[in-house]
Amino acid sequence: MNGLRLTANGLPLPDPEAVGRQPSAVSGLKVLIPEAEVYEHNPKRLYVTIPRERLTDAAKYLHRERGMRLSTCTGIDTRDGFEVLYHFSEDSTGTMYTLKVLAPKDDPKLDSQATWFPAANWIEREMHELLGIDFPGHPNLIPLLTSDTDWEEDKYPLRRDFERRSDAHEQ
Repeated sequence: MNGLRLTANGLPLPDPEAVGRQPSAVSGLKVLIPEAEVYEHNPKRLYVTIPRERLTDAAKYLHRERGMRLSTCTGIDTRDGFEVLYHFSEDSTGTMYTLKVLAPKDDPKLDSQATWFPAANWIEREMHELLGIDFPGHPNLIPLLTSDTDWEEDKYPLRRDFERRSDAHEQ
């Protein structure tokens, strides 16, 4: 691969001489995942939309190769599917990189990042419990927030189609 080198984890990176002293996180992600779409909200806030099958590659690149930490994750039920955002902080520059993936409503699954990244453990459990997103490979998807309630197992309160229980039950 002309102009490319591999990292210690076998991920391709641009040749530093071809792009300057050190490749940016965005250019590295674009080499790793050419179909990635980058949206710059501002210079310190970047969103990178990637296919769900590439989530682990991208997250490992940002954490292991770029030294970023996982700040948090968020899940949203949109008209197009379940959007899951993994927010990474590059503390040395104050820049936030958000990996944005979409799980279709008829197959709400994303590979768990908790298997290699313990910081994702509880938030993936919460997204599973509140949105019904499955995280294959997760070590412990038991309920976290509703574990001591009579919450129905197949009801997901953050889904757009969730119907609120009766007012009598809420009292």
